[in-house]
Amino acid sequence: MSDLTIKRRSLLKSVSMAAVGGQALLRTGNLQAAVDEATRSVESWPQMEYRELGKTGFQGSRLVFGCGAALSNGQANDLLEPALASGINVFDVGFRSYYRDAEMNLAPFLKKHQDEIFLISKAIAGDISAEDELSVAEAKTAANNWLKALDASLSELQVDHVDAYYLMAANNVSLIRSEEIQMAFDEARTTGKASHFGISTHENAEQVLLAAADTGWYSLAQIAITPAGWYDFANKDILAGSKNMQELQPVLAAARKAGIGLIGMKAGRHLAGRKWFGWGSPNAYDGYYDENVMSASLTAFQRSYAYVLANGLDAVNADMQIWQHMRENFAAATSAQTYFV
Repeated sequence: MSDLTIKRRSLLKSVSMAAVGGQALLRTGNLQAAVDEATRSVESWPQMEYRELGKTGFQGSRLVFGCGAALSNGQANDLLEPALASGINVFDVGFRSYYRDAEMNLAPFLKKHQDEIFLISKAIAGDISAEDELSVAEAKTAANNWLKALDASLSELQVDHVDAYYLMAANNVSLIRSEEIQMAFDEARTTGKASHFGISTHENAEQVLLAAADTGWYSLAQIAITPAGWYDFANKDILAGSKNMQELQPVLAAARKAGIGLIGMKAGRHLAGRKWFGWGSPNAYDGYYDENVMSASLTAFQRSYAYVLANGLDAVNADMQIWQHMRENFAAATSAQTYFV
């Protein structure tokens, strides 16, 4: 290769980095953010904070890399290595039927780093409504569906073990409490396929979380919660009649007492919204913040993440598909105790 070719490539790279950095500077007004985005460097980022994730005993980063949507079409594959370098050590994904290629796209990263991270995946056990009272036969079918999904996830991820596998979209108390689902997880643990059992829910969350705590079987719960209370995924709003997060402290405390690590999701979803569809409000949670928080250099999304982390959650799961969002989410996760005391 000629010196001229090398110089030309170097020039093109420099021009490209300058363009990215310039766009970031215009967007954020922050010179360091612009430099970081241009170089894809995490060296200037603050130290990640960690919390023990329930009875897993694992010291997990307060920001969880949500791989499901982000890797479904491979759009955020290039963020995995910088995320790990920044201190994020919990990676959450999900089964193919919902998240398409996400598990498959995570596999190359796992080949290099599985021993360095806490790996979570999840699957739906069946078409079960929150109101159903499951028979033993129905619960057994759901448990078998979950075990089959676990095997499929392991194949997609190209691993023989995950640190935790969730019942995804868990909304039914009778399933949460069923001996059939407990036996399914015992089988997964005995065969070395999964070390910890968890739930992921954004429907009937309070009753599901209390039921999970009462059984003593679950190590983790990923819940759709905001400063204003439970998030209603079906209606893209705060759940009607929900207690706010301060009022939900006894529920969260009961889960923690049972050894359940609490991971939030959808903390800022209501803020984005789609106003032309009639939902979403960027200022929805401002009434929960004091003047110190409102005057801080935090976006509405960062405030919501920092608030839930400072008020009972161990970590927050964030869908990060571009560098800017990862950087902003990281800043929120490392500032929770600074602004909310």
